Amino acid sequence: MAEPVPGGENSTDERVDKAVTDYVSGLGDEQRMLVALKAQLYGGSWEPMLDDLRNRLSGKPYIFKLATRIQDDIERIEQMQQFEAEHDIDLADYVELS
Repeated sequence: MAEPVPGGENSTDERVDKAVTDYVSGLGDEQRMLVALKAQLYGGSWEPMLDDLRNRLSGKPYIFKLATRIQDDIERIEQMQQFEAEHDIDLADYVELS
């Protein structure tokens, strides 16, 4: 019977799980709200939300009016989007959406 190899596949999964858990626990209220909005209003995709925010900044029609600062939200979304891509996850699966 083969023994698990240190640094093998299982430890990679554990590192990803820990990275996701650490990242999610460090999310602020604004970021959690954006994850919830992504899941509930934008079909689980960041791009339509980013389009809305950018359209609002440029005076074009937009779908949803967010109460927080738009540029800050765009930066938060881009950071979370990058984290999701790096770890091949959807933060909505890990954040309580209430």
